[in-house]
Amino acid sequence: MTRYKSQLLNQKISQIFKAACIAELEALKPGNVHIFADGHGMTIHDFIKSANVVAQVIALPDLTLGQRILQSVEATQKAVACNTNLGIILLCAPLVHAALMPNHDRFFNRLKHVLNHTTIDDATQAFNAIALAKPAGLGSASQYDVNQPASCTLLQAMQAASKRDMVAAQYHSNFDAIFNLGMPILQSQKEAKNAAWVTTQVYLTFLAAFPDSHIVRKHGEKIAADIQQQAKQHLTMFNISDNPKLYQGKLLAWDNTFKQKQINPGTSADLTVAALFVDSVNQLFNENDG
Repeated sequence: MTRYKSQLLNQKISQIFKAACIAELEALKPGNVHIFADGHGMTIHDFIKSANVVAQVIALPDLTLGQRILQSVEATQKAVACNTNLGIILLCAPLVHAALMPNHDRFFNRLKHVLNHTTIDDATQAFNAIALAKPAGLGSASQYDVNQPASCTLLQAMQAASKRDMVAAQYHSNFDAIFNLGMPILQSQKEAKNAAWVTTQVYLTFLAAFPDSHIVRKHGEKIAADIQQQAKQHLTMFNISDNPKLYQGKLLAWDNTFKQKQINPGTSADLTVAALFVDSVNQLFNENDG
């Protein structure tokens, strides 16, 4: 790949990352921050500002995976001084790294290569990023605590955390939820007139599929399981609705309930951004192959 083509790819991946973040904000996501309602002490402008600054660093050339993570979190903290996007960064950094690899292998295979070749230094930088972001309910861990020096690769750390955290589980499973839950919806709805409603469907699908890790950390497994069951019911009704707009009122009422109880399904929103990012990267590569 020539230097010029490489620079173009870096710019394009940066734009795709930012677009995925903005598209997720434009969709109604009950419990999370979105264009219809702020929440949890954060505004949609905090998230837009975060997307802008991270887009400037996450796809820079010649960075290690750990550097992509840490520099993105540092940029966010400088811009908004709160944790708007740690999960998004942890998910999207390896996806960006894979997208920038100078080969023509399938994107999924590139990602697998990235995950299988993480280093102790990647873990060190990621641990520093997590400590800097201070995610709610983090606490400490008996193995590979982010507040201690890293003694493992980033993949090993994520594998150890995979049973309690859906972001970590993606590293362990080669992003199974993204490729096998989120992507099929986005691909089957290419002709949809309103992309934001498709994004809502992806978000509800993730929320219905797993107890949201962010809710588990802050509120416990029972509340997370209850919300997962509610999400299944809402997803069913949303899917059978002739017009998603007709179901908007129910989703906004549910959104209000979440925010009154200060419950935020943040992990499901993070997974949604990652799915949107992968879908756009796949389109980019398919266009280039054509």
